Amino acid sequence: MDEKARLAVVADKLLIGRYHRHVFLCIGEDCCTKEEGQAAWEALKKELKDRGLSLSVGPSACYRTKVQCLRVCGSGPILVVYPEGTYYFGMTADKIPEFVEKHLIDGQPIEERVFARNPLPLV
Repeated sequence: MDEKARLAVVADKLLIGRYHRHVFLCIGEDCCTKEEGQAAWEALKKELKDRGLSLSVGPSACYRTKVQCLRVCGSGPILVVYPEGTYYFGMTADKIPEFVEKHLIDGQPIEERVFARNPLPLV
């Protein structure tokens, strides 16, 4: 199997092409402590899995990626949701369940944590 075909199989297993949102969580040490970042990442993984949003299909299907820098640097962990382009600050592990419930499931951003927006056009 060539590399392109191998990667297509991986993408299919991850349901790439069938989710509706992508959450990026910055856990870089210019943003938050290593411990805070890792705890937030573990909480995000758990919430998405427990609520059936990870590796799923449907209107709330969500992919997640941890990153080292979103270039905001500070008041982290910083989180951004696409395609809405909603940026959140201070997304520590204890804030993740509310974020998943309100933003990802109910479609209502938590305005007191939102500091910027950059929606991407849908194609």
